[in-house]
Amino acid sequence: MSAAAASYVTADGRQIGGVLMDLKNITLRFGGVTAIKDISFDIREGEIRAIIGPNGAGKSSMLNVISGFYVPQEGEIWFKGYRRGPMKPYEVARLGIARTFQNIALFDGMSVLDNIMTGRLNMMKAPLWSQALWWGRAEREEVENREQVEKIIDFLEIQNIRKTPVGRLPYGLKKRVELARALAAEPRILLLDEPMAGMNVEEKEDMCRFILDVNDEFGTTIALIEHDMGVVMDLSDRVVVMDYGRKIGDGTPDEVRSNPEVISAYLGVAHE
Repeated sequence: MSAAAASYVTADGRQIGGVLMDLKNITLRFGGVTAIKDISFDIREGEIRAIIGPNGAGKSSMLNVISGFYVPQEGEIWFKGYRRGPMKPYEVARLGIARTFQNIALFDGMSVLDNIMTGRLNMMKAPLWSQALWWGRAEREEVENREQVEKIIDFLEIQNIRKTPVGRLPYGLKKRVELARALAAEPRILLLDEPMAGMNVEEKEDMCRFILDVNDEFGTTIALIEHDMGVVMDLSDRVVVMDYGRKIGDGTPDEVRSNPEVISAYLGVAHE
């Protein structure tokens, strides 16, 4: 068995699978600015993979490359053993990649339930006329998809706000609704862009718990950007560190926080 295909067990006893996505020598430029320079790393089935670094390091650009929103000028992206080319957003969703955003991207005038239902759009195959009349196959599909959404609402403990317009919710609950919408797409890889930014301590603890539960109960592979190093070190199986578009570290949390280049560029001091 190749190293890419081999699974392994983490220090805390969790089973991690083979390589699900492999990014090879990725370079991304915007005009004369190089946002990502010759970076390679992989994401394994079932792991929580963190991408960290100082502001301007290229983390969000890398997440946009993973999600298919940006197409790098150089390098290759392999997903489930196949080389991935440029794709449209709906093709990315059908491939099994969903994400949340650093700046919340929800429909404020719609209810929590209806916002989460938008994550199921790719599962609705009935003809447009059938959907307009809410008849036959369209009716059956919507009932089935609403049942799945209700399970996610229960899982994330937001039953009491299911009919509330999102615009009326506090920031922390909006973040949870956005996570729910991403989960509704049943992703193979879930991308989280600073899921705890702007949260208080209690909200962060709740979000950490839900992320771990999603990974554990659904087996969802997660790649996340996060600035809170306590969160990163507690949640992640492996961490890749970026600085000025370069990769300066890659490994377990313990390996990363003892890496001299990472300490110098980002962490500042060694964490015992």
